[in-house]
Amino acid sequence: MDTKELYREILNEHNLNPSHKKDLDGTTISLNGVNPSCGDNITLNLKVENGVISDGSFTGNGCAISQASCDMMLDLIIGKPQEQAMLLADNFMAMIKGGATEEQIDSLDEAASLQDIARMPARVKCAVLGWRTLKECFEKDGCASCNNPHCEKQ
Repeated sequence: MDTKELYREILNEHNLNPSHKKDLDGTTISLNGVNPSCGDNITLNLKVENGVISDGSFTGNGCAISQASCDMMLDLIIGKPQEQAMLLADNFMAMIKGGATEEQIDSLDEAASLQDIARMPARVKCAVLGWRTLKECFEKDGCASCNNPHCEKQ
């Protein structure tokens, strides 16, 4: 199987059968992310306990790339400390911009299959929607304690 076929298979699996596209009871963080250029939108729902993302989900609508990328992101970050999730988001952004090391790409597991999106400028915003929303949660310093002005749980 060549790389393009593997990419399509992984993308299709996460788009057609997402593990994390559902409502989530007891969320501590809920933040909406929108790609205004195409209309994709997600609401990222996280349970953060003692600085660890114990569970997560997303809802919303969008293209296969945005939905699959968000599902892959949640596969990676659930069970990880907030700081590690942010590092993975940084690694994903570096990969999409074409500046990631092999180690950074390897850390992304299945999400690394989206590496070629960097060659499709119109789809980059789709691929980073969930990751950008995650970064916004934690970069606003306090979403875990609900000080984020964008957090819907306030």
